[in-house]
Amino acid sequence: MGTGLLADAGSSAINWPAQIPLLSRKLATMLSLTKLVTFGLLYAVCAFAAQNQLQQINNFGSNPTNVRMYLYRPTGVVANPALIVAMHYCTGTAQAYFSGTQYANLADTQKNFIVLYPSAPDSGGCWDVHTNATLKHDAGGDSLAIASAVRYAITNYGVDKTRVFATGSSSGAMMTNVLMGAYPDLFAAGSAFSGVPYACFAGAGMWNNECAGGTKSLSAQQWGDLVRSGYPGYTGTRPKVQIWHGTSDTTLNYRNHAEGIKQWTNVFGYPSTPVTTQNNSPLNGYTRETYGPSFQAIRAQGVSHNLPTQERDALTWFGINK
Repeated sequence: MGTGLLADAGSSAINWPAQIPLLSRKLATMLSLTKLVTFGLLYAVCAFAAQNQLQQINNFGSNPTNVRMYLYRPTGVVANPALIVAMHYCTGTAQAYFSGTQYANLADTQKNFIVLYPSAPDSGGCWDVHTNATLKHDAGGDSLAIASAVRYAITNYGVDKTRVFATGSSSGAMMTNVLMGAYPDLFAAGSAFSGVPYACFAGAGMWNNECAGGTKSLSAQQWGDLVRSGYPGYTGTRPKVQIWHGTSDTTLNYRNHAEGIKQWTNVFGYPSTPVTTQNNSPLNGYTRETYGPSFQAIRAQGVSHNLPTQERDALTWFGINK
């Protein structure tokens, strides 16, 4: 899984050929070494030094899969800050996503949010987005660990429980979708970069060729029912969802973007065609389609799986960008 498949950009010590099979033998045939190195350089260029260090938090609640949790708190953060859960790609770590994205830097500048960086326990660094446990509310899996850490942050760090958000790249984008479905009571919005629909990877293994290849196609009703099955009986407000995808993505095929649109328009009861379309937003070649106040989809023409994270845009979607 691309931004999701790719290892810590700044680590020249990684033995790439040995690292790739840890993710999945199937993935080694889908990515070239050039792609991995290129993505690493991209993250190295984009990264900026944050003012403070990550703080590991322990004993934060139910954690059946032993997910490690790290918190970033800017100096002078406001009382009752917002919380962003920022989730890395496959082969990544909390530290890699911390140093390779700008969420911590923006927290330093804005002082109005803190960032939670989970680190996946899987040997290949991928998130569990496939088991029944992780796809169900409070049933287990990696998603329960993240939910526990969110609840801990609300209680122990004064986080505003109405302003909790999730974002991630590739595998982290998949987990963003999982959290939107399984824990709609905890999150106000999500922004997913190069992911797949909720429960698209459901099944026995960590990797799903049908979904990754873009050949899994369901009706809007079927996709929506999967989201609703994540928390049966939930009647509260659904978190806003924003999805991003490059049209040249061959790792998690771009056809997943259309399936995600079917899913979330059904969940929100929106029409299948966008209400507004903005070209070159936020960058040249990007097209932003808004289907209603709670869902928008952005496609990046000619962009591969290594879709650059648009942190400021995500913060605007969350309503916390100054």
